[in-house]
Amino acid sequence: MLIGAAAGLGGAIRSRAWGDVPLPSFSRNPRLVPVAQADRVWNGVATTADGRIFVSFPSCDRPGVQVAEILPGDVIWPFPDAAWNAVRADHDPRGAFVLVNAVRIGPDGHLWVIDAGAPGIGRPAVPGGARLFVFDLARNQLVRTYDLSAGIRPRSYIDDIRFNGSHLYATDAGRAGLLVVNLASGQVRRVLDGHPLLTARRDMFADGRRLLNDQGEPLRVDGDQLEVTPDGRWLLAQPCSGPMVRIPTVLLDDPSTAPATLAQALHVWLDTPTTGGTAIDARGALYLSDTNRRRILRIGQDRRIEPLVADSRLVWSDAMWLDRTGWLWIPATQQNLTHGFQGGRQSVQYPVWLFKIHVGVGPPSNDHA
Repeated sequence: MLIGAAAGLGGAIRSRAWGDVPLPSFSRNPRLVPVAQADRVWNGVATTADGRIFVSFPSCDRPGVQVAEILPGDVIWPFPDAAWNAVRADHDPRGAFVLVNAVRIGPDGHLWVIDAGAPGIGRPAVPGGARLFVFDLARNQLVRTYDLSAGIRPRSYIDDIRFNGSHLYATDAGRAGLLVVNLASGQVRRVLDGHPLLTARRDMFADGRRLLNDQGEPLRVDGDQLEVTPDGRWLLAQPCSGPMVRIPTVLLDDPSTAPATLAQALHVWLDTPTTGGTAIDARGALYLSDTNRRRILRIGQDRRIEPLVADSRLVWSDAMWLDRTGWLWIPATQQNLTHGFQGGRQSVQYPVWLFKIHVGVGPPSNDHA
């Protein structure tokens, strides 16, 4: 099917395609391969060319290890060590993570850890907490830290990153906006601050239900998912509840681009459902989880949407990962069953699973090898 991009801001906020619908009935799909399980909610995965598997735990069900390597036998090994993952009530950022929201293997082969810098979405940001950590996996040692303080607002929550040559981009899920980081100099610029198209303005849904925060109010998550097209020309991004928007990267990378020019250049690309995560392949096809229907959608460059897989086990599929052999890794996180997503009530059914499905296409080289 083809879901056209809504015309104008008003059309982008209300969607007839992804409404409040009952959860469909479906069975288990044999193409979906179980990989690992855990007794806590994870939200992201990244794999290396030599087979190492790293996951992130956002502490949305309970505190604990935040970055881990999955070893044989589903052993969850704290990375780089237990001290980095220490639980601190005061969220002191010195020598430890504040709250990790994502992990990536970059084009350099290093593990990049995204510290959101706040104890939760909507919570005050911890001074000095928002950082990108770069670990050399040959030695399992920290080799660089990017301080994101220059791009942070009082309630920022840095969500995820994508690479594009000399720059990387990061979304802010707590206060709508994007961060542009010069990888060589470490310069951080905040752009599109508070832009309506990066601001969550419609309800979020999962399993046929409207999602509520701890206070019982409609849950709102600003700029969340993002991808860079294989040619490096476009950045795609969206609030968790959609729609998907895009902007030319040449404008983002140029520090002299006027804020008004950036604001006008950001436009709706496609109306999309509430999603936990995305991935993009070397041919430009976008993979997006539809949390309301427990399925993964594949979206072509022509914006045609086709279901890739639907399965009863895909409960809130989050940050997906595409490896070089054409396997799409899918963490089925059950985040919608945590207290911050259903009005203070938690009903996660452990274990939480990690799956993969073969799609036959690898990742774009500008993001990871």
